[in-house]
Amino acid sequence: MVQVPVMSECYDIVVIGAGHAGCEAAFAAARMGSRTLMLTMNLDHIALMSCNPAVGGLAKGHLVREIDALGGVMGVATDQTGIQFRMLNMSKGPAVRAPRAQSDKRLYSQWMKQFLESVPNLELMQGTASRIIYDTNGRQPRVCGIELEYGGRIDCRALIITTGTFLDGLIHVGNRSHVAGRAGERSADTLSRSFTEVGLMTGRLKTGTPPRLERRTVNWDVVEPQHGDVPPQPFSYLTKRLPQPQVPCHITYTNEETHKIIRDNLDKSAMYGGYIQSVGPRYCPSIEDKCVRFADKDRHQIFLEPEGLTTSEIYVNGVSTSLPEDVQRQFIHTIRGLEQARMTRVGYAIEYTFVPPSQIGATFEVKDVDGLFLAGQINGTTGYEEAAGQGLLAGVNAVLKLRGEEPFVLRRDEAYLGVLADDLVTKEHSEPYRMFTSRAEYRLLLRQDNADLRLMDHARRLGLVDDAHYSRFQYYRKRIDKEVNRLRETSLRPSEIPPDLAEAYDLSDMQKGITLSQFLARPEMRYEDLRKLGVASDLGEDDTARVEEQVELAVKYAGYIARQQNQVTRMAGLEGKQLPTSLNYESVRGLRREASVKLAALRPETLGQASRIAGVNPADISVLLIHLRTREPAKA
Repeated sequence: MVQVPVMSECYDIVVIGAGHAGCEAAFAAARMGSRTLMLTMNLDHIALMSCNPAVGGLAKGHLVREIDALGGVMGVATDQTGIQFRMLNMSKGPAVRAPRAQSDKRLYSQWMKQFLESVPNLELMQGTASRIIYDTNGRQPRVCGIELEYGGRIDCRALIITTGTFLDGLIHVGNRSHVAGRAGERSADTLSRSFTEVGLMTGRLKTGTPPRLERRTVNWDVVEPQHGDVPPQPFSYLTKRLPQPQVPCHITYTNEETHKIIRDNLDKSAMYGGYIQSVGPRYCPSIEDKCVRFADKDRHQIFLEPEGLTTSEIYVNGVSTSLPEDVQRQFIHTIRGLEQARMTRVGYAIEYTFVPPSQIGATFEVKDVDGLFLAGQINGTTGYEEAAGQGLLAGVNAVLKLRGEEPFVLRRDEAYLGVLADDLVTKEHSEPYRMFTSRAEYRLLLRQDNADLRLMDHARRLGLVDDAHYSRFQYYRKRIDKEVNRLRETSLRPSEIPPDLAEAYDLSDMQKGITLSQFLARPEMRYEDLRKLGVASDLGEDDTARVEEQVELAVKYAGYIARQQNQVTRMAGLEGKQLPTSLNYESVRGLRREASVKLAALRPETLGQASRIAGVNPADISVLLIHLRTREPAKA
C-alpha cells in the first residue's frame, strides 16, 4: 500500500469548496474557535457568483437575513458590494416581503476572499481533494482526513464538503458536452468515489445559466428601466452605509418570433434532444421549458442585470438555455432592445453529482459516516442563499460535535433555515430544492424583518456575535418591548384629542377612551399618526425606523401571531418526542407497510419529522406514539 505523506499539522475542521456554503461553514467554524482549513480549486474564485450576481428574493431574502442574525457573512458581503437594492412584494403582507440585491460579481468575490483571509483560526489553501480518508476499525466509518490530487494528505477531525456543481460536472451546449465544474473551470472527478466506498447513494441533477451580453450593443432606449429603492435598505443589521453606487436594471420581453425559433430547434437543445437525463429546478425553468410548458403565453419577461460596475457584461435573467450557440444568438436578436446585441458568453446546462439528503441528519452530518458533513448543492438544493444557510449550520454543528455538545437544530417555527433543514431530511426530492415562503407554515412568525429578534440569542450562545453587536441588539429589542407594552397600557381619551384631529382620525363619536394599541391596530394607521397626536415615544436615534416598524407589526398582527403561536404549542409535543435511531419499524404493530418502509429509509429523529414524511399519515403517528409509550419504563 502506498503511504500518503501527511501535512505536519492536523486541523479540527476541513472545508472542501469555497462557494457560498463553504465560506459560511469555514467562517462559522473558525469564529467558534476551531482551527479550520478551507480548500478550494482556485483561490481567485472564492464565493464566485456562477449564475446571477444577485442575493435574496422571495424567501431567499429571509434566509440571508437569518444568516446575518446568526453571525454569518453573506448579508455583510452583499451590502458592501451591492449595486441595487429592492424590497419585493411591498404591496402584500409583511410575511412575504423580501429583500433582494444585485451585486458586483467580481467585487463580491474579492471582498469575501479578503475578509476570510483576515479571520483568526482560518487558513485558505488552493488544491483539489481526490479522496476522503476514513477509519473504520470494524465500526461505522469515521473521517480522518483527505488525500490531495498531487500527493499529500491533510488530517482533520471533521470534514465539510461543499462542492456545488463541481462533482463530476458535465457542461452541455446543444449536442456538445465537456467535463467542467462551471464554464472555464475543471471538475472534481474522483472525490465522489469516496461516497461509494462507504455505501452512500449518489445521483445526478442539472442546472443552467443564460448567455451574457455586451452592454454597449444593447439598445437601452427601448427597454424599461427598473430602479432600486430610495433609500436602499441593507441586508445586514450591522450595515450603516451602502458604499457602492446604485444602478438600474432593465426589463424587456420575448415574443412569438423568439418562441418560434426556440420551438423549431428543440431537438437541438441538450435537454430536449436527449443529451441530458438529469432533472433540473422546476421553478427556475429554461427558456425551452417555458416555451413548451407555457405555450399559451405570447411573451416572457426578461431582466437585463449588470454583472458589475467595472464590466460591460449583462446577465440576461430569464433565458437559461442549453440550445446551440448559433440558436441562442438567433433568438436573442428577436428580443426588443437586443436586436444588435453581442453575446460575450454562451448559456449552458450543467449536470453534477449530488448525495440525496435522506442520508444526512438535521445537523447536516451524514448519518452513517462519523464526522462527515455535507452542505449546499451536494444536498440537492439550488441557490446561493440555500447553500450559505446550510454551510453555516454545518459549520456550527461540526464544532459542537467536536466539543461533545448538543447539536444546533432550528425548529420550523424558529426560522426558514429550520424549514430548509427539516424539508431536506424528511421529504423525497426528485428535483433541486428551492426555498419558497409557501414552504413555511408559520411564515407570519418568520418574517424577514424580525430575523434578529428570533435568532440573535442563539448566535450569542454559540459565540457567533461579539459583545458590541449583541449589546446593540439588546438595546434595540428593549425599546420595541417597552413601547409595545406602553401602547397596550396607555389610553387615548376623547377629551385629550383636539377637535380637528379627532375628526381627521374618525374619533369624534368615541364615547370611551381606547388604548393606543387599539388605535394603531387600525389598518390605515401608522406609528407616525401617534406622533401627530402627540402620544408617541422618543424611540432614540439608532434604528428608529426599524423600531417603529416592529412596534406596528406587533400591534397590528397580534391576533394572527397569537394564533400561530398556539399552533406551534400544539405541535411541540410531537417535535420534542425523540425516535430511537435503533427502532425497528417493521416490528411496530399496527404500522402500515408503506409507512414502515419510508420511516426505515429516512430514519426521522422526532415524531414531528416523521409526521411530515410523505406516505406517513396521522394514524401511523398515533401507532408510533403508543409504541414509544410502551417502551418507556414504568414510573415508581
